[in-house]
Amino acid sequence: MEHAEGSIVIEAPLEDVMEVLEDYEAYPEWAEVRAAQIRQRGNGGRATEVAFEVDVPVLGKATYTLSYRYAPGDTGLSWTTKEARGAIRDIRGEYLLNEISDSETKVTYRLAVEIGVLVPGFVRTEGAKRVIENALERLKRRVEMG
Repeated sequence: MEHAEGSIVIEAPLEDVMEVLEDYEAYPEWAEVRAAQIRQRGNGGRATEVAFEVDVPVLGKATYTLSYRYAPGDTGLSWTTKEARGAIRDIRGEYLLNEISDSETKVTYRLAVEIGVLVPGFVRTEGAKRVIENALERLKRRVEMG
């Protein structure tokens, strides 16, 4: 399983960042996701299971359902794979939010991915890093520009 991590500072309050992260069904509008559907909600109506469909460059289509947990004080969220098919076998990760000021939030994204097909290690490592960088840049744009 390949691991990657990255951070970015977003010019917005922590609550605004968390709101975008939890709006799973809007992910196709800004993230590299073809479709997202909430399958189950928990206490307070928060999504606890979300199904995704993505296109993985070179490797093809993947569908997976993730189980979500939320950090106390809305300081982040984490996920594990409930089921996966296609190019991705397992995906785990988390967004950690650190309020720098009332108008700035540091976001750290950690991701671990097991690809469903055999590819060289350096390709998996570089792919995971690229996913992190793209996701953080897209999140920053979505939060700051609406």
